[in-house]
Amino acid sequence: INANMGFTKTVLRAGNGVLPKRGQQVTVHCTGYGKNSDLAEKFWSTKDPGQEPFTFQVGMGQVIKGWDEGVIGMSLGEVAKIHCSPDYAYGSGGFPAWGIMPNSELAFEIEVLSFR
Repeated sequence: INANMGFTKTVLRAGNGVLPKRGQQVTVHCTGYGKNSDLAEKFWSTKDPGQEPFTFQVGMGQVIKGWDEGVIGMSLGEVAKIHCSPDYAYGSGGFPAWGIMPNSELAFEIEVLSFR
């Protein structure tokens, strides 16, 4: 793992080895941590009541860089923890609505459910 890349990935459960390609629609379960600069504090989860799995086009800049570059290296069924430096998360602006302070490191537990 190259620490200069802006994110690190720790595999919690291996997937089937098949990776998504840039531009494919990837659907994930995700829980994000780092509210109020505390990596133990959750700010969002697709598993919360009323939430749905999240779908995005991978590698196309629709999501934060840590997701784009982290998820494209995850295979179907894989569960991983992705730890993002601020430049690979919400940067100097943060995301105040979710309690993400400026220049926050964030951690996400992501499960790849499907891609097409």
